[in-house]
Amino acid sequence: MTHPDELLALDRRHVWHPFTQAKTAPDSVLIRSGKGAVVYGADGKEYLDLVSSWWVNLHGHAHPYIADAIAEQAHKLEQVIFAGLTHEPAVRLAQRLTSLLPGDLNRVFYSDNGSTAVEVALKLALQYWRNLGRPERRRYLAFEGGYHGDTVGAMSVGVSSGFFAPFEDLLFEVDVLPFPETWEGDAAVAEKEARCLSALDAYLDRRGDETAAVIIEPLVQGAGGMRMCRAEFLQALVQKLRAAGGLVIFDEVMTGFGRTGDLFACLSAGVTPDLICLSKGLTAGFLPLAATVCRDPIYEAFLDTGFDKAFAHGHSFTANPLGCAAGLASLDLLMKEETRARIAAIEARHRKHMARLAHHPKVTRSRVTGTIAALNVGVEDSGYAAAIGPRLKAFFLENGLLLRPLGEVIYFLPPYCISDSQLDRSYDTLERALTTLNPA
Repeated sequence: MTHPDELLALDRRHVWHPFTQAKTAPDSVLIRSGKGAVVYGADGKEYLDLVSSWWVNLHGHAHPYIADAIAEQAHKLEQVIFAGLTHEPAVRLAQRLTSLLPGDLNRVFYSDNGSTAVEVALKLALQYWRNLGRPERRRYLAFEGGYHGDTVGAMSVGVSSGFFAPFEDLLFEVDVLPFPETWEGDAAVAEKEARCLSALDAYLDRRGDETAAVIIEPLVQGAGGMRMCRAEFLQALVQKLRAAGGLVIFDEVMTGFGRTGDLFACLSAGVTPDLICLSKGLTAGFLPLAATVCRDPIYEAFLDTGFDKAFAHGHSFTANPLGCAAGLASLDLLMKEETRARIAAIEARHRKHMARLAHHPKVTRSRVTGTIAALNVGVEDSGYAAAIGPRLKAFFLENGLLLRPLGEVIYFLPPYCISDSQLDRSYDTLERALTTLNPA
């Protein structure tokens, strides 16, 4: 076995890590294995994975049921071109996904990650209107602080998140409206929602006939700081867009598969979008896979005797059989009564601890939606580059917690197998961090 120091030296020499300033970042932590909610470092330390390894892991690391499903599929078919061919795992996963989604969200287009799921939705929306003879409907509407991925289309609708300054000259124009961010005890939430909806009305009066689609992360904006909104706002948003004739895209790359309490945020909010983007938890973290699911009328607008109206888009690993097998196994686990009970228990635990921490002098804007809990640390600088972020991350790692604060925002988004005692210990460590680091 290669010595850890040698591997880290090779890592420093050859690997470019994401969202990292390599000049100032410490060495990466070398992880040997994982089990349940814990990953094990080559240094012998255990790290409780409170971010589900970038929000993908639902059921715990190296879950044997999913691993066995992938191994079984690998002995049958590992990959096959998906243009003109199909296979059982893809067909069954599409059927199961659509059976769990509301309304007539019945058509699944597979891709390979969250960014591409969003790209597919944006392209589908634009070509849908073109196929219907309405090419003037080409404007996209997004929300301040939203993040939708790192490809060009996804960056364009997520430009207000602040991550994409070097690429702004490449991005197409997107109209951005305010987002009614809210938190526990927010007395102004109804007023904020009214202002946002008033801005939406004014926009639709001017541009409604030109709007192809609105895209939003329903209930929780992820990378923008775990900013949360109410279901009432989403309901009003969808109603107004439908009245204006525009399409509604829900980016559920992060919120899907139980994160907001229900299976999908659209179910939690009681609304049906025209398109929904899914990834991350789709395979419970085992393999890259994504799906963009649309309503029947959108699919039907692409049907024609010629190729001109077809959707000319694809990926080499579209509907990879191993990924689809992982997705089916993950859904088996997700639909178990014990998993659903565990999701409810995590939310209850979050609410208990957040209610206590809400009174801490260094804590602002404590908030919970489903298995997602977040708070802001009371610091003067804010945003992803806030200086407190790296200090908090280092403190948590030293104390055996894998957390990646979003600037001054600390959040917990654990796998569903996390125990009450593990979660309690995490909150105790968080409270010690607030005291030890003395953010001000």
